[in-house]
Amino acid sequence: MSLEQTFIMIKPDGVARGLVGEVIKRFEQKGYYLRALKLKNVERELAEEHYVDLKSKPFYPGLVEYIVSGPVVAMVWEGKQSVVTGRKIIGATNPLQSEPGTVRGDFCIDVGRNLIHGSDAVESAKREIALWFPEGLSNNKPFLKWIYES
Repeated sequence: MSLEQTFIMIKPDGVARGLVGEVIKRFEQKGYYLRALKLKNVERELAEEHYVDLKSKPFYPGLVEYIVSGPVVAMVWEGKQSVVTGRKIIGATNPLQSEPGTVRGDFCIDVGRNLIHGSDAVESAKREIALWFPEGLSNNKPFLKWIYES
């Protein structure tokens, strides 16, 4: 069985609005397995490294300020096609283009406060997981046979 991992971060506005449980619920209900979770006040250096690919964009300074403005919840979810499906659960980057039933479609309006980050590719997920969880992930796995066919 080929499983992949994705990095999901609930941003400061999502934490402040009490949406952590709702996000976790959606990933659990889909059948993904939580491999790591931490509530963290983000240091500027970590925020800058996380968004390094956006450094040339005019919104980069504001994005860094936003991420360091309050605690975030960083998570790693594992399962079949977790990166692509995780992005579908989250919804489009611009909440006004997000479908109802997605996190952004249900809970936010402004692209500058879009509640959540999700890895956009398997390669970026690996980089983000290593950046946010240098200590490694839990290795306690559930009975995956209850979720996936062999």
